[in-house]
Formats: sequence, C-alpha cells, structure tokens
Amino acid sequence: MGEDIFGAVSRMKDPQTYQIIGAAMEVHRILGPGFLEAVYRQALRIEFNAREMQFLPEADLVIRYKGIELECRYRSDFICFNEVIVEVKSLSELTNRDRAQTINYLKVTGYRRAVLLNFGTPSLQYERLVL
Repeated sequence: MGEDIFGAVSRMKDPQTYQIIGAAMEVHRILGPGFLEAVYRQALRIEFNAREMQFLPEADLVIRYKGIELECRYRSDFICFNEVIVEVKSLSELTNRDRAQTINYLKVTGYRRAVLLNFGTPSLQYERLVL
C-alpha cells in the first residue's frame, strides 16, 4: 500500500500523481512482482501512452555547481506532465537511499513533486514526495 501525504482527497488536489499511480497499479496488476526495472519502465510507457498522459522517458537531469553545469548527470525514469518526477524500482522494499535519490532529482530540477514506485512487492508500493 502506498503512502499519501496529500490526504484522502489526493485525486482532486493532485490529479497528476493520481494518474501516475493508477497507471502503475495497472502495470503491477498485469505483470506482478519479479521483473527487472526495465520491464516495468517499458510497460509504464505503454500504459502512459494508452492513457494519453504527457511524459518524457529517461530524462537527463543537469546538475550545476556555482552556476556551472557539471559533466555528470542524473537520469530520471520519467518526467510526467512536465513537472512530476517518476522513479521506478523493483526491490523487496524501498529504502531511505531510494527516497534520497528521488529528492535529489527534485532539487536538481526545481520540480516540487515526485512519485517513487516499487514493483518488487506483492502489492505496488508508492510514495509521493514533495520538496
């Protein structure tokens, strides 16, 4: 079961993350746990397209230090609706390291919302993160 830090009316207050989680639930319902992250990313692409959701897969995230662009990059699994980072995992459980990685993605992009998805458990795990 996922965490919902927005409260019970998240669908009305944050329809974008609600749509992302709904698509992920459909992917998990059909595939179940046990596949590599790459499988879930490809299935999510299909599901996002089927739901006519705007997304950018495997987006490079620029990191700056004192205004200078660094050569190294982060890569998010998806950016949906031009403002929501989506990070896909397939683990026995999410860790603080996974959360920190996603929060760093938010810091780098300046976006305020992210959804961390874990397909590696019997029920889809999801967390909404807000910076």
